[in-house]
Amino acid sequence: MKDNKWLYNYFELYNKTLINDEVINNLTILKKLILKTSKDGYKIIFAGNGGSAAMSSHCAVDLTKNAKVKAINFNESDLITCFANDFGYENWLAKALDFYANESDLVVLISSSGSSLNIVNAAKRAKELGLKVVTFTGFESSNKLKCIGDLNFWVNSKAYNIVEMTHHIWMLAIVDLIIGSAEYSA
Repeated sequence: MKDNKWLYNYFELYNKTLINDEVINNLTILKKLILKTSKDGYKIIFAGNGGSAAMSSHCAVDLTKNAKVKAINFNESDLITCFANDFGYENWLAKALDFYANESDLVVLISSSGSSLNIVNAAKRAKELGLKVVTFTGFESSNKLKCIGDLNFWVNSKAYNIVEMTHHIWMLAIVDLIIGSAEYSA
């Protein structure tokens, strides 16, 4: 019974973070940004560290395959280790944008804490390049990454798994929203 109560409380945290008016409005705005970027012939660039990198990969593939939106992510070990070696780990992602980003691409950056220096520096570089930046963060509401983004998704939690899983659900909801999956229609 103790475990049951813990699990009910745990999943109640998801209910509190997943759905509110701001999230619904921002998801609708993100759908429009993604579709405009794609219609104009540009791509969506995803990046994150650790679990957020895995989400970046998953979302980029699903957008490309299922929603027919060109999307990439920077998870290749040779790219990361080469650029980190040559430019420093805190700058590798910003440099990757220099090499791979085109004008009017949309950059989606994911950091649970919003303070990962390589992700924050990528956001700064994206802004310098004139790119729109979408952020997915958690922890502190005034985290560095969120302060840079044009459109921000923030989870009010300091628990990594709550933050990461909420981000993942939101990002995959965008794919389903774009494809208009009948499975989820009322």
